[in-house]
Amino acid sequence: MSAARDSGAADMTVCLLDPRTDAEPAAWRKFTRRLRLPPMWDFTLLRLEAWLAGNRPLLALAWQDGEIVAAVTAVVCRHRGTRRYAPARAIGPLWAEIRVSWLSGAPAYAFAPDLDLAVRREFLRATETALRRALGPGFLGVVYRTVAPADLPLVAGRGRITRPIEATAVLPNAWPDVDGWLASLGKERRRSIRRYARVIDRDPTVCVERGPAREDLEPSELAALLNDHNDRLGVPAFAHRTKMAATYLGALVRRPDVHTLTYRDAGGRLLAFNTFLDHPETPVLHFWAARPVSDGGRYNLYFDCYLRGVRHMIDHGRAELAAGRGLLAVKASLGFELRPVSLVVVPRPVLGR
Repeated sequence: MSAARDSGAADMTVCLLDPRTDAEPAAWRKFTRRLRLPPMWDFTLLRLEAWLAGNRPLLALAWQDGEIVAAVTAVVCRHRGTRRYAPARAIGPLWAEIRVSWLSGAPAYAFAPDLDLAVRREFLRATETALRRALGPGFLGVVYRTVAPADLPLVAGRGRITRPIEATAVLPNAWPDVDGWLASLGKERRRSIRRYARVIDRDPTVCVERGPAREDLEPSELAALLNDHNDRLGVPAFAHRTKMAATYLGALVRRPDVHTLTYRDAGGRLLAFNTFLDHPETPVLHFWAARPVSDGGRYNLYFDCYLRGVRHMIDHGRAELAAGRGLLAVKASLGFELRPVSLVVVPRPVLGR
């Protein structure tokens, strides 16, 4: 798939790529490294997601003078169903969600730092037009899933619906060591986290391992636990996503910028795991999945995971730690700030306007 037009802004050209069939642009890795984008923007992962998900991603790019200066990831969605793999053709009714697959609360657009507000806005409008042209008469419109307050001028406007949604949790790094963070928490929460850590460290039946680019993990085992965990929690309203594919998760955990924390019992059975997206400024506590206690799981591994994530942030001098959306009361009790985000719906009649 390819759709292009001159935007009229500083000779900017917009193109829409389908990772299933289009080649990775030669300038793409340079752009992602320059902007320090999370792993989900890697073209190989986008291609795997495009083939293995029922709602496939597309990638919109803006070019100036042979360089990529802006990008958007859009996920093509249809009414929730049981389809596991991406369909060969897009048949309506459908819409596009401007979001990053498998990364809750993160912006799905990225811009070169010197791109001004007007050009950024025009690029997003050009992306909407490209999506409408590419996806045909059954295309209903665009949904910007998580928009920070500072970005609302880029996507809001007449005929567009803006609604506040669940906040995203971020912990600023304000302590010299993890004891400083613990001291900032409420008395009961502080005592319980320390107690959980001691219990886990002293339990000979629990093996804890953590590290980047792990080759010792079986992707199908991780994916099965994650999908079971999500099935127990239930799919949130308006969350149009399919099950995690083992192939995608295997590629993710083998990256050097992804640390995987695993908990196993004495027999080697996986009890819980977390993927941690390391980043020079804002690492992310990413996937979490745990076996229920009724099936041999352990209490409070979740809090031990957060303790280890905060320790990594402090020890490595990261500016903050992100933990996405959901369980906000628990995250607030751990000192996380709840930063507001909004959803913006753009119906077909006002696309590109």
